[in-house]
Amino acid sequence: RKKIVLGNLEIGGGAPVVIQSMTMSPTTDVEKIVNEIRGLQDEGCEIIRVSVPDKRSVQALPYILKQISIPLIADVHFNYEMALASIDAGAQGVRINPGNIGSFEKIQAVLRKAKQKNTAIRIGVNGGSLEKDLLIKYGYPTADALVESAVRHAEFFEKEGFTNFKLSLKSSDVQTTLQSYRKAAKAIDYPLHVGVTE
Repeated sequence: RKKIVLGNLEIGGGAPVVIQSMTMSPTTDVEKIVNEIRGLQDEGCEIIRVSVPDKRSVQALPYILKQISIPLIADVHFNYEMALASIDAGAQGVRINPGNIGSFEKIQAVLRKAKQKNTAIRIGVNGGSLEKDLLIKYGYPTADALVESAVRHAEFFEKEGFTNFKLSLKSSDVQTTLQSYRKAAKAIDYPLHVGVTE
């Protein structure tokens, strides 16, 4: 399995499994977020993900980063400009769902910026935002549909010359999630982010 770099951590390629969590407070509340991150660190958290829905959240990132010692991943949905701004603000990683970012051109812009700044990306494949052609092909978000989407995105990233990424496959159904990861482990050489959703 390929190895990627996220801040001061190596992921995949035989490196130890690392634990990631996500904050619950608004990212704009810097003091609360920093306290939350430090508490999670005390419990063994090695990577933190924060939600970046708007410009005010992006503006808070440098203040958060100055006060923490673990890599920070900006969680971005829908607005690729928040991904670009988060990278510029110093986030060591960005989580995007290509299924809801929009066009290939927007994804390309994020990849160019991430490559320039040596920022890692997590591709989040989600049963709720699968490509329409895959939903037509499989009928609903099956494990095979999720894996085909993940392979498609991985191939696109590679074609664009970007390889510093990991993948997650998320379904609201536990068994589908397990099947997806087992199939993805055989189909994809990149590190897998195994997430537990509510």
